[in-house]
Amino acid sequence: MSRETEQYLDDMRRACRKVLRYDAPCEDTIRKYMVKPKNPRGKSATWLPFLRNHLDVSWAMDFFTVTTLRFATLYVFLILHHGRRGVAHFAVTSNPSMRWVIQQLREAMPYGHQPRFLFRDNDGIYGNGVGDLLDSCRIEKVRTAYRCPWQNPFVERFVGTLRRELLDHVIVLGQGHLERLLREFIEAYYPPARPHQGLDGDTPIPQPPADAPIPGPTKLIATPILGGLHHRYHRVAA
Repeated sequence: MSRETEQYLDDMRRACRKVLRYDAPCEDTIRKYMVKPKNPRGKSATWLPFLRNHLDVSWAMDFFTVTTLRFATLYVFLILHHGRRGVAHFAVTSNPSMRWVIQQLREAMPYGHQPRFLFRDNDGIYGNGVGDLLDSCRIEKVRTAYRCPWQNPFVERFVGTLRRELLDHVIVLGQGHLERLLREFIEAYYPPARPHQGLDGDTPIPQPPADAPIPGPTKLIATPILGGLHHRYHRVAA
């Protein structure tokens, strides 16, 4: 029974008790006289179970902006793999367009490496061309509702992480500077060194267990990343 039907039946029972002052008839009796749809749809999975059930075959794409030292606005385009929370592709531009987005999608999917589902919002920059490209690649686009960023949670969470752990600590000088910062964070720190709660404490690139035996005495090595803003730690033989 749908939520609307349950609400209707509850309202009818309350009305019977209050107005007519007698108990409402059985639900089956009421349902017998209700209008039935000609082509009833089956029950569909809710949004979050759909996300969890298709992690390994889903990507998400999104834009966010960064302001430079001279108050210029740069647009960062991200494509995130849901399964391991890895960044499949990123690019920076000062003048995004539909053709530019299409080119970035092509670069993100070389040699047939593509998802089954691609989550996206309703940004007007995608136009009709992005949808046509996805249809030609047999990728099912999943559009989130308006003003519902929670429906695209993984890429939104990554953007928040990127701001808190990188962009809030530096002043971006220009497009080249931003690209270098993002490349070092995304390639040198985020996949091999940053643990994730959604991955049970693992990193996007799986690491050997911490208790893996190393013959002889060992020592802990710290490798600075992003000028010492972050570090990668690994144990090696002394």
